[in-house]
Amino acid sequence: MPLALYTLTAGAFAIGTTEFVIMGLLLQVAGDLGVSIALAGLLISGYALGVTIGAPLITVLTRQWPRKTVLVALMIIFTIGNIACAVAPSYGALMGARIVTALAHGTFFGVGSVVATSLVPPERKASAIAIMFTGLTAATLLGVPLGAWIGLAFGWRATFWTVAAIGAAAALVLAAFVPAGTRNEETSSLRDEIAGLMRLQVGLGLAMTVLGYAGVFAVFTYVQPILTRITGFSEAAVSPILLVFGAGLAIGNLGGGWLADKRLMPTLIGTLGLLALVLALTTFAVQEKTLAVVFIGLLGAAAFATVAPLQLRVLEKAGGAGQGLASSLNIAAFNLGNALGAWIGGLVIDHGPGLGSLPLVAALVTLAGLVLALVSHRLDRRSSASVLSHQGI
Repeated sequence: MPLALYTLTAGAFAIGTTEFVIMGLLLQVAGDLGVSIALAGLLISGYALGVTIGAPLITVLTRQWPRKTVLVALMIIFTIGNIACAVAPSYGALMGARIVTALAHGTFFGVGSVVATSLVPPERKASAIAIMFTGLTAATLLGVPLGAWIGLAFGWRATFWTVAAIGAAAALVLAAFVPAGTRNEETSSLRDEIAGLMRLQVGLGLAMTVLGYAGVFAVFTYVQPILTRITGFSEAAVSPILLVFGAGLAIGNLGGGWLADKRLMPTLIGTLGLLALVLALTTFAVQEKTLAVVFIGLLGAAAFATVAPLQLRVLEKAGGAGQGLASSLNIAAFNLGNALGAWIGGLVIDHGPGLGSLPLVAALVTLAGLVLALVSHRLDRRSSASVLSHQGI
């Protein structure tokens, strides 16, 4: 794989770290800024909002720019945003800085996916996307624990200074190693971008992403109470168990990319089906400690095995001029799935059958995504049959 691809991984690592590290700093941030833990927790929601807004907005505004320029500019915005977080004098200022930082997130992964696929032969596209997203899994395994340790040792502001330094380094390596003009790079009108989005198959791909990941985050958002109240683990045991989840993410991400390079739609259907099955069986697995740990790892693997296939599916169906906006919107769709899953999980806990039934309900949500994948695949086959018929074959 070309070196330029790994510079995208470095940028993904920086972005993934700043997205998730706040979870390990909530108590410090809340105490320092004089707000409740619940209010500090909204810094996570604020970031997700910034991603959802920024993905289409920044992509449209920069659609005429060279992709390399976009990526470097986004990392500069990201770095400035983290510096603003580090010096934020109040909760409101920190929230604003988090949202500004998040504006770079969706477009970086959207444009980065397009660039990643342009750096490799057609048969390696999914693997290229998976390698870029390895930065996110590395952030989960290494960046977030390291950031939390820095926050404990030197204060939460030091964590954001560190992430800003990583962002600056990523901007430099992107500027140095990403080619000035990537393969198939073309400028496009807003009409062309929107036309790509209006394709039925693109809409189905985005919906698959939302529903697939809503199932994941319906469970993962509440993994701590599941493991402590149902399985019987202590709170101290949750963090090491989450390392198993992170290891699963890394394995599933690379495995899903490799399989998608062989056969995209069978891989997408298979991984969504596997994810729904793992979620359903987690309902029973969390009743026993060893099985619970195993299935937390399987959940991570099954969840991230879908990432590269979902992203490549949207890219391929958007085609040409529509790829940049469609790819960025799919990143926003992952975050929308995050928010939707957390909301569904809350409803199940507060107004439904309760915490113990959450994985089963989550499986049904992901199953809806699988149904859409099957519909999409059937449309592909019908379209291919129609073409062959017109050609007299």
